[in-house]
Amino acid sequence: MIAIIDYGVGNLFSLQSSFNAIGAEAIVTKDKTVIENAEKLILPGVGAFEDAAKKLRESGLGEVLKNEVQKGKTVMGICLGMQLLFDKSYEFGVHEGLGLIPGNIVPFADKIDSSFQIPQIGWNNLKLYDGSTIFKNINDGDFVYFVHSYYAECDKKYVLATSDYGIEFTAAVGRDNVFGCQFHPEKSGEVGLNILRGFCQMK
Repeated sequence: MIAIIDYGVGNLFSLQSSFNAIGAEAIVTKDKTVIENAEKLILPGVGAFEDAAKKLRESGLGEVLKNEVQKGKTVMGICLGMQLLFDKSYEFGVHEGLGLIPGNIVPFADKIDSSFQIPQIGWNNLKLYDGSTIFKNINDGDFVYFVHSYYAECDKKYVLATSDYGIEFTAAVGRDNVFGCQFHPEKSGEVGLNILRGFCQMK
């Protein structure tokens, strides 16, 4: 069973529907016991980093998630959920993340040409850098759906995929049992479903 962590931020039920579509059992929950008993975890998220990080802290679910990571449980963050996996975000100030992947979340602003709209909204293709199981069912160059104004800066050893939006930016990351996608698999059609299948197939 996959637990989709409900801390008050994210497209929870569209994610649940996507897992159901591939025959995987997924539960939207804020129950710590359910999260601890799940086989894998999803950290969703849309909106502002500061607000989401605060909700994770105040609910205690951030600590639960970190404890499960330490136990070796496979976790994937999606969109803002991926950004929360990092050390810090520079979105309207400086805000602490979960510190599960070394690196920072920084803005596109001032780094891309003014002809590029911020936020990036729409389809963009992936350049795959790693043979991770999470991408075993898709191909280099496949398109996925993004909605974001910020992206992750981190060591290349954690980068599983990039995309291009005026600059090459981090589209997916992985460190041991922790993974993240800046894009939305649940909004990315069959490619997105195949990424979720890859996540389910991870040991």
